[in-house]
Amino acid sequence: MSAEPTSGTGGRPARVRVTGPPRRRASGVRPTASREIDADSELGAVYMSSLLGEQLRLAAGVLVALGLTVGVLPLVFHVFPHLSDLRLLGVPVPWLLLGVLVYPWLIVLGWFYVRRAEANERDFADLVADQPDER
Repeated sequence: MSAEPTSGTGGRPARVRVTGPPRRRASGVRPTASREIDADSELGAVYMSSLLGEQLRLAAGVLVALGLTVGVLPLVFHVFPHLSDLRLLGVPVPWLLLGVLVYPWLIVLGWFYVRRAEANERDFADLVADQPDER
């Protein structure tokens, strides 16, 4: 099967003392992303700041979308005062826009934000899990 060392007397194999499974050296253990994050090292701080930066960009984008749509409506009604005289099905247009159509838009923005935030966290978890954890 396998070649055994023959340094004993009479051509017999030398005796080997087995004390347990082979051990890895401490220098052979590579630091992983999760260990770096747990240890609050500089590399862990870089990982966390990348996640926080991505979440901040997402939040800022959603707030800009909200500001450019809902936040501009009062300015539009101020610049074009004749819009308040328009009626659709007997209801003033400003009431329809601010009282009815804003809420579905808020739900859409909230749905989009939650889905993208979860995707960012999933991507981050995959990034951290991709590195082998040698213990």
